[in-house]
Amino acid sequence: MIRIVADDRIPFLRGAFEEVAKVSYLPGSEIRQPDLKDAECLITRTRTRCDRTLLEHTGIRMIASATIGFDHIDTEYCRKAGIRWTNAPGCNASSVQQYMVSVLLHLALRMGFDLRDLTLGVVGVGHVGSLVAEAAEALGVNVLLNDPPRQRAEGGAQFTGLDRLLEEADIITLHVPLNRGGRDNTAGMVDRRFMERVRKGTILVNTSRGEVVDESALLEGIRKGRLAGTVLDVF
Repeated sequence: MIRIVADDRIPFLRGAFEEVAKVSYLPGSEIRQPDLKDAECLITRTRTRCDRTLLEHTGIRMIASATIGFDHIDTEYCRKAGIRWTNAPGCNASSVQQYMVSVLLHLALRMGFDLRDLTLGVVGVGHVGSLVAEAAEALGVNVLLNDPPRQRAEGGAQFTGLDRLLEEADIITLHVPLNRGGRDNTAGMVDRRFMERVRKGTILVNTSRGEVVDESALLEGIRKGRLAGTVLDVF
């Protein structure tokens, strides 16, 4: 019988595999190498760093992450070690869309503005960002889209450059993966230069990944009045 080690906080997982596998449920942040010695599959979330330290000298041959992002998985090590992995693109897209609608309505009520007079800049237009843009447009909000990979693949008609978005958006919402390095690096993309370009009085929302934002630059942007406020719901 296959042995699975799983994060004990993944909803609806208990009972799904018990007929075909022996499943051990552990807190994601406490899973260690000895726990995986005789296991073939690891089902996890972002709290478990899946790298050589955890996986070497174990029986793991498959990692399934119940998350959109997969920056907690050392994909290069997995490739070399013959460990397959998968994530769950779009798994929380509807939830984030609903959350963003509540954010927009709350800000409109608290700050006394009409949604129809707002411009929302959506940075990252994948599973989540596209649904957020759709909901905002349904509320009458003017929406600007920024997604360099999609723009390169599909053409530029529906997309806006980041400079223009920073100049025109009243609210900027981030829905990007955490990419470290490369052409589409997003780690620390909200830095001091970003803050210098953003229109004064903008509101920044981050529901993607915490490391997309440089915290010191964010605090400086708030202190200097570049941002009128920020909404953070990230890990």
